[in-house]
Amino acid sequence: MNNKKKVFVSGCYDMLHSGHVAFFKEASHYGDLYVGLGSDKTVADLKGRRTINSEQERLYMVKSIKHVTEAFVNSGGGIMDFENELKELKPDYFVVNEDGYSPAKKELCESLGIELKVLERIPDAGLPPRSTTSIRSGDNCTLPYRIDLAGTWIDQPYVSKFHPGWAITLSLEPVIEYNERCGMSTSTRNAAKKIWPYYLPLEKPEKLAEILFKYENTPGSTLISGAQDAIGICMPGLVRHYYDNDYWPLQFESVHDEGILDWLEEHLFMVLLWPRPAGTDLLKETYISNENVKVLANAADNAWKAILNKNLTDFARYFKKSFEAQTTMFPAMLNKEIEKVIDSYKDQALAWKLAGAGGGGYLIFVADKQPTGSMKIKIRRKESGL
Repeated sequence: MNNKKKVFVSGCYDMLHSGHVAFFKEASHYGDLYVGLGSDKTVADLKGRRTINSEQERLYMVKSIKHVTEAFVNSGGGIMDFENELKELKPDYFVVNEDGYSPAKKELCESLGIELKVLERIPDAGLPPRSTTSIRSGDNCTLPYRIDLAGTWIDQPYVSKFHPGWAITLSLEPVIEYNERCGMSTSTRNAAKKIWPYYLPLEKPEKLAEILFKYENTPGSTLISGAQDAIGICMPGLVRHYYDNDYWPLQFESVHDEGILDWLEEHLFMVLLWPRPAGTDLLKETYISNENVKVLANAADNAWKAILNKNLTDFARYFKKSFEAQTTMFPAMLNKEIEKVIDSYKDQALAWKLAGAGGGGYLIFVADKQPTGSMKIKIRRKESGL
């Protein structure tokens, strides 16, 4: 009789590499390892792309690894596509990497009496670090993502007409492949791929941002994507941009100081929630007024000053005030599920906000040390030649 404990892991495992094998090896130390693979459809829905290897090929390769007891394709969809398999298998442990952790997984494991273990991405002895994202990009300078730190929505004229103000964005290296509809400007990034499939040209970043903004928002568009997404993708480092009743900002200020960028990397963390549900209407109920927009603008201005001074207490205060101003004007950004996750982190984080327009996506934390299950960010520095 086999008395070994059961261990479950789940993922895409496309373009199988040594990082995957090292993860399987470490997870198998807890017992017999069972691997659930995301279907081709699930990967397409979450990542907005087709897999390199089909689910049949991926299943064949994973089953061939000596650390794996059994493997199968998950029957569900989305980031919780493994739920049926988890309930049927009833493992002792569910093992994830830091970028694979989510509060929804933790809650499901707790309800089923399964212990959730979070591992760091550590390569096996003598081998280089590997990730599917880095292999897909090869030696190219891949297109960045962005997060907005404060002032979200001020880039829309129906907001800034009440009071002008700054939006603050931070350009991120694509160290992981963020999910679609999760507030990481993936729609704007997908538009950028049509112009620059692999990397941004070495031209003036502000010019590239304007090109991308105009490309994404064709004449006659009824819904105009805010400029902050194009700016955050194309302009490296920390940038703030000033809006006054227009779609394009009147001025820019950028920070490329290594000390400030390193400081931000030490205090900003992210946790995956879930993709924004289809049909979410963030404009169904709004409270946009001079008073509310002024609070948003003041919070962004003070957050910028706190960053320049590397004042963590003030940065957290105004980071949170900016988010509160956003959700006051657009209450549909939040729901009970998101509020529940925020509550679970209040003893570990100084402040929090949703990436992008809300409804789901990623939670961004300001903290003095890394919260449980969160992942670090990597800021895109200024390229040579600019």
